[in-house]
Amino acid sequence: MTKNLVIVESPAKAKTIGKYLGADYRVMASLGHIKDLPSKGLGVDVENDFATSYEVIPDTKKRNNKKTVADLKKAAREADAIYLAADPDREGEAICQHLAEEIVPKRPKKPSYRVMFNEITKRAVQEAFKEPKQIDENLVDAQQARRVLDRLVGYKVSPLLCRTVGGRLSAGRVQSVALRMVVEREREIEKFLKTEYWTVTANLAAALPPAFDARLIRIGEQTVKTGGFDQEVKKTEILIGKEAQATEIVAEAQAQTFRVADVTTKERKRNPVPPFITSKLQQESARKLGFAVKKTMMVAQKLYEGVEIGAEGAVGLITYMRTDSTRVSETALGEVRAFVGTQYGEQYLPEKAIHYRSKKDAQDAHEAIRPSDVSRTPDSIARYLTSEELKLYRLIWQRFVASQMMPAVFDQTTIDIEAGRFLFRASGSVLKFDGFLRVYEEGRDEKSDEDEEAARKLPLVRQDETLKLNSILPEQHFTEPPPRYSEATLVKALEEKGIGRPSTYAAIMTTILDREYVEKHEGRFHPTALGTTVNDLLVASFGDLFNESYTARMEEELDEIGEGKLKWTTALKDFYGKFAKDLKIAEVEMKKKKVEAIPTDEKCENCGAGMVIKFGRFGQFLACSNYPECRTTREIAKPSAAGDGGDAATAKASAGEGGEGAAEGEEAEVCELCAKPMALKRGRFGQFLGCTGYPECRNIRKIDRKGVVAAAPVPLDETCPVDGAHLVRRQGRFGEFVSCSNYPACKFIKRETTGIACPRPGCKGEIVVKKSKRGKAFYGCSEYPKCDAVYWDKPISEPCPQCHAPFLLEKTTKKGTTRSCANEECGYKTEPLTAAVPPATEPAGSGSRVAR
Repeated sequence: MTKNLVIVESPAKAKTIGKYLGADYRVMASLGHIKDLPSKGLGVDVENDFATSYEVIPDTKKRNNKKTVADLKKAAREADAIYLAADPDREGEAICQHLAEEIVPKRPKKPSYRVMFNEITKRAVQEAFKEPKQIDENLVDAQQARRVLDRLVGYKVSPLLCRTVGGRLSAGRVQSVALRMVVEREREIEKFLKTEYWTVTANLAAALPPAFDARLIRIGEQTVKTGGFDQEVKKTEILIGKEAQATEIVAEAQAQTFRVADVTTKERKRNPVPPFITSKLQQESARKLGFAVKKTMMVAQKLYEGVEIGAEGAVGLITYMRTDSTRVSETALGEVRAFVGTQYGEQYLPEKAIHYRSKKDAQDAHEAIRPSDVSRTPDSIARYLTSEELKLYRLIWQRFVASQMMPAVFDQTTIDIEAGRFLFRASGSVLKFDGFLRVYEEGRDEKSDEDEEAARKLPLVRQDETLKLNSILPEQHFTEPPPRYSEATLVKALEEKGIGRPSTYAAIMTTILDREYVEKHEGRFHPTALGTTVNDLLVASFGDLFNESYTARMEEELDEIGEGKLKWTTALKDFYGKFAKDLKIAEVEMKKKKVEAIPTDEKCENCGAGMVIKFGRFGQFLACSNYPECRTTREIAKPSAAGDGGDAATAKASAGEGGEGAAEGEEAEVCELCAKPMALKRGRFGQFLGCTGYPECRNIRKIDRKGVVAAAPVPLDETCPVDGAHLVRRQGRFGEFVSCSNYPACKFIKRETTGIACPRPGCKGEIVVKKSKRGKAFYGCSEYPKCDAVYWDKPISEPCPQCHAPFLLEKTTKKGTTRSCANEECGYKTEPLTAAVPPATEPAGSGSRVAR
């Protein structure tokens, strides 16, 4: 035993850390959690102080977890000591705890340690290993409390939804609150009553250019109201609510002399913003890069764990990306200040380092998200990064550098202009010193007054100067409802309300989209009919549970558990007492609210009856309310993917082509067999276009994973040997095939033949090309099932030179092409050939060998 074992979550992280530790350390990856609550059953004994039954996560198609655990156990037995180096947060602490339980040998007991680092650099890694710690039981308890809470809510509430609504539905402690926010915002928009108001703007010219606009702000002693329309108009305010009123004001103002009443110019500073915390990175990445929250976190994870940088090898480029602290280490502050002074000049460098205050519940053990080495500028490493990695790294680097630069300075000018009893005002600002804006400017969700001022250029004017009126125009406005949430604004709202944690926001967004509770249209969340129904059922029975303030309080309690201030079982008992009572009431009440179908405004294209949303094994779909007399169904049309990073083909397929769901401006697809519209449907193998004339016409067209609709069948110059109709080339589940155009009335399918007779004695069939359920080509007898002769390799009409069998089997791999005898007892096989083309001097199939 000469090596110490280090266990991290990912192979990329293992590779980066391994090069810093040397030959005495072996670094392996657990691939995330190795244990969890059981996939079947609750796994929590509520009556026994919430005792949990964790198990090693079963193997899946993508992950062989049992082998991973076995390999780690073997390595641990051979090691002198075990170092657990998962990420520095609750989840990482739980991973370490489970590794300690499963991997660390008990007999003989071996020393095990917990090591943490906020950045994967040589300095940070080596310092962490100099002072290893033990697992923080409080953080483990906090993660376990969150996991048990989520399990109790999911396992107890989700079945109620499934029984009440149908389909595969789920409820979640945090996801359902996010859904409630989206639904309630939609209802605010639906109830919103627009208020009409008018503004009056004068275009004026001074002695010096340029001409400028000034807006009417006061009439006599009353301020013109242009906001706060949800409140009554005060006596000191005036609302210009009608066109006639605005026209009268314009007519009166035109007859007045416009005189400069006051000019004020003052210096305004705009301070830099702190380096990124997780939620701010998610918001800014959505605004500036168009990245979904999930994508931002995936790319950030890669930058943190390590990217190959030429001769340096794998390098962790940023600090840990799950943090709510704006703290920066003194070492990093010294490095960035030196960089700013050298790169931009001393005028851009503050006298002292800027220390930003984190929010009160931030975990300051972590640092803000920053480059691990500020001297690695985005341009210097651009050739080693993907386009997405470079964009996100540039954003993080720019924000961090800008956070330690001088404020930007503006000269802000305000001009007040009197015209009789009217007062007009124009404001503008000029950038005097760019400061941090030289490197970075924070994005905004909505335009601000600052943006308008910066775009407005004002002339130099003097007090009492008379201005020339070029024009004066009234403009009609209507108040706008609150905007629907985008990913950026939903993250911002969740953070402000204390709901969830930034590390969970990606999962929240993904879940409510995958469950089809919401859909994204032009980057904004819209609740679906299913989402609204689910929300209303949950709020009716669990209004206190799926509530913003209650969920925020639970997050505070989880933090208190992590800090050792609250016992995790105490928090769960308080929660479960109320939850269990609500659950009993809900089990009775939800039975009375059984949802068979959700009405819609859609009409059936076959009988004209209304379409309703129903729920089946493959999700929600539209069905005719006149069932069973009319069996029309179709996929629910989804909004265009335009603006959300989807492709046009997906948007087109999702539009519900062929019925009333066809996208505006697009021609509906028509069935080439019966001329009826085609409609988007869903089956076992995903979406497809199906004829609305079903069941009389069963024509379908496949839609691949990218949303591309298969082409219509192509007529061939051949006739069907069964009924004499034309043969057509079609796309099926397993690829292209040729069949009768009268399908399904005639089920003839033309087989692609090799021209080789079946070698089985007495069989009159020939070897034809077939396809497996997975779409892989193989070769079998046309007389199947009478004859079960089958070959995975391609039969070639070339007799075996050794046993004189009628054909050989050809197989091509990376090493080349080989031919072997179809008779397994013969054993003849050629060496790999560099080409599978017969010599030009002899016709193919003449018995000659293939040229080497």
